[in-house]
Amino acid sequence: MTLTGAAPHAAGAPGPGAAEVPGDIVVRLRRALGGGARVDDSARVRAEYSTDASNYRVLPAAVVVARDVDDVLAAAEVCRATGTPLTLRGGGTSVAGNAVGPGVVVDTSRHLTRVLAVDPDARTATVEPGVVLTSLQAAARPHGLRFGPDPSTQARCTLGGMIGNNACGPHAVAYGRTADNVVALDWLDGRGRRFTAGAGDLSPVPGLEELVGAHLGLVRTELGRFPRQVSGYSLEHLLPENGRDLAKALVGTEGTCGVLLGATVRLVDLAPATALAVLAYPDMAAAADAVPALLPHHPLAVEGIDARLVDVVRHHKGEASVPDLPPGGGWLLCEVGGGDEAGAFAAARRLAADAGTDAVRVVPPGPEATALWRIREDGAGLAGRTPAGAQAWPGWEDAAVPPERLGDYLRGFAALLRDHGVDGLAYGHFGDGCVHVRIDLPLADAPQRLRPFLHDAADLVVAHGGSLSGEHGDGRARSELLARMYSPEALRLFEGFKALLDPDDVHNPGVLVRPRPVDADLRRPLARPAAPAGGFALRHDSGDLTRAVHRCVGVGKCRADTGAAGGFMCPSYLATREEKDSTRGRARVLQELTVGTLVGGVEHPAVAESLDLCLSCKACASDCPAGVDMATYKAEWLHRRYRGRLRPPAHYALGWLPRWSALVAAVPGLATVLNTVLRLAPLRRLVLRLGGMDPRRGVPRFAPRTLRARWAADRTARPWRHDRAPGGPVLLWADSFTDGFGPDVGEAARRVLEAAGHEVVLAGPGACCGLTWISTGQLDGARERLRRTLDVLAPHVDAGLPVVGLEPSCTVALMSDLPELVPDDPRAPRVAAAVRTLAQQLQTRVADGWTPPDLSGLDVVAQPHCHQHSETGYGADLDLLQRAGARVRALAGCCGLAGNWGMEAGHHEVSVAVAERALLPALREAAPGTVLLADGFSCRTQAADLAGVRGRHLAELLADRLPPD
Repeated sequence: MTLTGAAPHAAGAPGPGAAEVPGDIVVRLRRALGGGARVDDSARVRAEYSTDASNYRVLPAAVVVARDVDDVLAAAEVCRATGTPLTLRGGGTSVAGNAVGPGVVVDTSRHLTRVLAVDPDARTATVEPGVVLTSLQAAARPHGLRFGPDPSTQARCTLGGMIGNNACGPHAVAYGRTADNVVALDWLDGRGRRFTAGAGDLSPVPGLEELVGAHLGLVRTELGRFPRQVSGYSLEHLLPENGRDLAKALVGTEGTCGVLLGATVRLVDLAPATALAVLAYPDMAAAADAVPALLPHHPLAVEGIDARLVDVVRHHKGEASVPDLPPGGGWLLCEVGGGDEAGAFAAARRLAADAGTDAVRVVPPGPEATALWRIREDGAGLAGRTPAGAQAWPGWEDAAVPPERLGDYLRGFAALLRDHGVDGLAYGHFGDGCVHVRIDLPLADAPQRLRPFLHDAADLVVAHGGSLSGEHGDGRARSELLARMYSPEALRLFEGFKALLDPDDVHNPGVLVRPRPVDADLRRPLARPAAPAGGFALRHDSGDLTRAVHRCVGVGKCRADTGAAGGFMCPSYLATREEKDSTRGRARVLQELTVGTLVGGVEHPAVAESLDLCLSCKACASDCPAGVDMATYKAEWLHRRYRGRLRPPAHYALGWLPRWSALVAAVPGLATVLNTVLRLAPLRRLVLRLGGMDPRRGVPRFAPRTLRARWAADRTARPWRHDRAPGGPVLLWADSFTDGFGPDVGEAARRVLEAAGHEVVLAGPGACCGLTWISTGQLDGARERLRRTLDVLAPHVDAGLPVVGLEPSCTVALMSDLPELVPDDPRAPRVAAAVRTLAQQLQTRVADGWTPPDLSGLDVVAQPHCHQHSETGYGADLDLLQRAGARVRALAGCCGLAGNWGMEAGHHEVSVAVAERALLPALREAAPGTVLLADGFSCRTQAADLAGVRGRHLAELLADRLPPD
């Protein structure tokens, strides 16, 4: 990558007081953990674990992916013996920089993931530290139980991380913080002592009872003043009147006092029924003013959402993504429970009567309520850009004040933002007085503005009796600011508490006690702008690839544990569960590329390793709340890596596939010869190997007659009658796959569109979207083809014809990649806006009264194409199928082939594993007669290769049921 700008800081340079890491630490770890353990100090892995969801970058010396508790114990012993800093990491979603460290990072989220026991009588569960919260909830649900606190990252955060940060979530107003729901902890401290921490016994930590006894007055007056006071150590739990609960006191210590090996947690009853009261107010401060009157109704959650955050969702996802809301500038989402639905609705109405507003809507459980909660859950990513498009950062992410002070605090905070010339979208747990916000501090250009802002913000929250952190912990972001919140005596008490448990400061040094400066170790100032390279315009990131890859703020939705339901993002991570295969892991390596020290240049093997298993499915472009588009970044990297150089064979064999298809079509009889020859297994395997493809794959059959050839013959025999076209003309675009491999699909589409009342015009030759060139990073070639495509399509579009695409990946390429690769041509946005899927075009005719063919009684397993999921969604197809009477099971997950990716050598095993997430199980479970509906040529190819099932295109399905005429 060609980069410009100032020279970067020294990569991973230790700060003042940082412990030295022994040069042989990897050797020591491997010896202690055994040959089967994963100990890695490669550039790629260090890059992946150098940051979490915070602003900070700290390069670890080594990463241990623990297989079991014994691995954790062994790694901790090596670190204790050598004085090497040790940081435990769960899902890596810590917002304050609590999950990064300069020594050894131990990842518990890959293997330590068991729910060991659920005791419904005691209402407890025993878990390993790497258990994802949704896994615990799934284990507790059959018993009518759940774990109370539920952060918005619950589908990827681990119990160990929640215990480390004292996580809360929206339902903490009803169920309390993590500390309030912990029974016992299996703990290893920095002295090498392993003990069970619980209530009523402080003896596992000699000297602790005496330390607390000497500071009773201080603990009672400075700590535990209101529920969301999370900053510092929560030593109030050690008071006699609070049960001398060592387990609760260790919650929220952020890995600074030892290692969590396991936990027993308390469970609560599931609410039999719920309802959601949506309350509107003129602004967020007015919404906050209403909260104290709502709390006596014992709501399960009281969440605040800014109207500007909702506007961001509308802008990115469309109007349909946001349910009808009462008019206002800010809303409270108040969930209430009841014994049944009627009871929940009655409780919601009683709460609304005290809400101080008439703008109220009560929403039952269902799609609308889910959509509203999704806005809240995606808040961290959605708020990653201000309405003006500036990058917004955490750092002052979850301050909290007593709820009765929240309105005044928000007014003061708004004034503070104005005074510092910054902006942010506020939302949060208003029932607990906790506010989330990301702020567009110019960390790339003027990081020196961070410190004065944080100092002023800390003073403001302290003036309102609040806490620097309300649930995410202090980490590197706020530990230095504790001196503005607590007295010197309290800080010395914190130091004394840590000294009893970790006297050598091995565990997560630089956090809470002897903190690193808030402006040390910042990630963004190190990155240099990327010089343009003639690739994508990256219009939403000012043309700067560096800015684009820093969209990833680490919220980790790409790591979400979606369970049996499947999911589109990120297919390879869901198959492998490896950090390198998550969108976040890849973004971290690309961010290191922009720094240029650890990962020095586009040819560095770490980049190739990281991007190798990216399917370019584009699901992240829609599903990542921060808008990370790894398919685009991968294509851009390939463009920069191979421009003007010899490419891998697959780039020519598959990247030029439309060229080869056109050549075959130009020679009469050649398609038949090739199809016959390639049926011979030895020849097929040889051809695939020579082309850089996996020999286990099949070779798609060339059509003996292309769609264009058929069309010309058919039109000669049967000219179109214009009086039969009440829907007007449409332009049917014959992409390379439909034309050369699936002409039956094009013929079926013509029949269906004509039956719907359209005159169908076939686009002229030369209209190629360049998809295969794009996916292999041949962006100059793609641009050349797209310019020719504009010449073909633009006259029709300017004449008012919509362009109907049949292959989803090609259709989406025209919608999204065309304006990015040809940004200087005014025709590009016009053509992109005119492109439709077949279902979208048919919907316009349904709206005019056309009735689709009758599919009653037909069972359909639908495999939506990932690119279609990303750009247009599957709603139009699903609506059309259901109107036609089909019974549809739409899969949520990639087929695993993803165009050229699944064909390439080295990808077969993961391709099959991805297919096993949704597609293959659905085909095995399908009843006889069930139809596989797959518009994507890749999806149909994958089903045929791996399951022997012939998929059908929507056009074919509908055409089969058309009346004879």
